[in-house]
Amino acid sequence: MADTIANILSIAGSDPSGGAGIQADLKTFAARGTYGMAVLTALTAQNTQGVSGVHLVPPAFVAAQITDIFSDIRVHAVKIGMIAAGEIAEAVATALSSRRGLPAVVDPVMVAKGGASLLEKQAVEALTRRLLPLATVLTPNLPEAAALLGEPEAIDRAAMEDQAKRLLALGPKAVLLKGGHLPGGQSPDVLATAEGQRWFEGVRVLTRNTHGTGCSLSSAIAAELGKGKPLADAVAAAKSFIAGAVRTSDALSVGSGHGPLHHFHALWT
Repeated sequence: MADTIANILSIAGSDPSGGAGIQADLKTFAARGTYGMAVLTALTAQNTQGVSGVHLVPPAFVAAQITDIFSDIRVHAVKIGMIAAGEIAEAVATALSSRRGLPAVVDPVMVAKGGASLLEKQAVEALTRRLLPLATVLTPNLPEAAALLGEPEAIDRAAMEDQAKRLLALGPKAVLLKGGHLPGGQSPDVLATAEGQRWFEGVRVLTRNTHGTGCSLSSAIAAELGKGKPLADAVAAAKSFIAGAVRTSDALSVGSGHGPLHHFHALWT
């Protein structure tokens, strides 16, 4: 990989406002020095204030997109975001089942910033059963972890460690449980693997511009894994990138709700 730019594939939904979903993934891939590709699972009607509609792509067409990419292009890592429906989860898992050595970051997108549901309840079982075993790393936030486990949201670090350990038992090789919903001035994440757990610390930035944070973090991890970095190093680099993108987000003026991150903060003057 030293002489080749990594090709990173996102399988996710579209955000026409550009802050989250496929649009955020492609910006992140570019900002991290990789070549981005996109397979659409759903179209959404949304802006910085919320989601007003979701239109699903037929599962067979999702699978066709993935098949055509892999038939022609070397993919170095994949990020799986908004799946929306059980049939789409099944189609994605089947299309990727023969590529188990490929680094895969699964971000279980369930609810938009404005509160709209982005994953059908019956799809959680398909996501858990089919996609989690394919994951190099699963990247839920606290509400998503609680939904996957069917229990209350973690409220402290001890509960986060326990939930991360039990999510690991569902099949992913690693779990990065994100603590951005914890109260207080810190935003810590815990990485659980078969070898143990490691904390990644972060200072909370007081801003409304957090739209697409989870999408962008998982995409940054995928980009770093595609470049050949070990998982812990990939997480550290991705978390640093997101911190900078949030910290500089006020340089943008996009909408009146939850604004986007500044993905190109290190590249634009």
